Amino acid sequence: MALGAAEPKQTLAGTGHPTEFDGFVRSQREALVRFLHRRTRSADDAEDLAQESLTRLMRYRGHAPETWTALLYRIAVNALHDRSRRAASHFDAQHVSLDDEAGQLTASEPSHEQRTASQQELVALQRALLRLPDRCRQIYLLNRIEGMTYNEIADHCGISVKAVEKHISRALRLLRERLGAFNREVQP
Repeated sequence: MALGAAEPKQTLAGTGHPTEFDGFVRSQREALVRFLHRRTRSADDAEDLAQESLTRLMRYRGHAPETWTALLYRIAVNALHDRSRRAASHFDAQHVSLDDEAGQLTASEPSHEQRTASQQELVALQRALLRLPDRCRQIYLLNRIEGMTYNEIADHCGISVKAVEKHISRALRLLRERLGAFNREVQP
């Protein structure tokens, strides 16, 4: 055969015309999708199964046209059962689609950079607290860590409420200065 010449179309055994099978497929597609949609409850699954069924039917296009409908629906039911068995064996109902949920996912853990920065800030805070005068640090920690009120601290330490206020004020001022210096060092 010469290059560029069209190959003759093969006629299908049992059919008078090669397009008869194509016409059958086109005429059955919509009804098949509806049939499968009633059984799957998902339009996408029904479309996929219909495509798979029509593709499998291609093997039988040489059969008599009056058998195609029964073959098509038997293939579709088998494909539906195959998919159900596959889903059950792979626990598909327990799977979460990342495509649907990707926009809603957030990292539950901070990034490495965030963890490192937090650790550095904690070390700086610990150093700043340890550099406070002993009495000042004790009173500050009783208030901030133990949750004691100024009156409770005054009673606990045997000092006046005014003295507690002065120690807290001094602790806050010193911590701000020392942590402010740390933040200026860390930031570019």
